[in-house]
Amino acid sequence: MGTTSRRLRKARVDQGSCVACGCCVKVCPREAIQIVKGIAARVDLDKCVGCGRCAKECPATVITMEEAAV
Repeated sequence: MGTTSRRLRKARVDQGSCVACGCCVKVCPREAIQIVKGIAARVDLDKCVGCGRCAKECPATVITMEEAAV
C-alpha cells in the first residue's frame, strides 16, 4: 500500500473579525464550537467533522473551511 494522507476539512474562525453572535454554535451538529469569554467563537478541531454548516450560517463570513492533514 502507498502512503497517502487523507485530507479533511476543518472550520477556522478569524478571531479578530468574529463578533461572537453564536449562529455557528446553534448549527454545529457536534457541539464543536463555543463562544469564548463573549469575544469570539473557537472550534474544537477534535470534534469538528468539517460539515461546513457553521461557515454557511456565519453572517459575518469569518468562518472558513480549510484542509487539515489527518
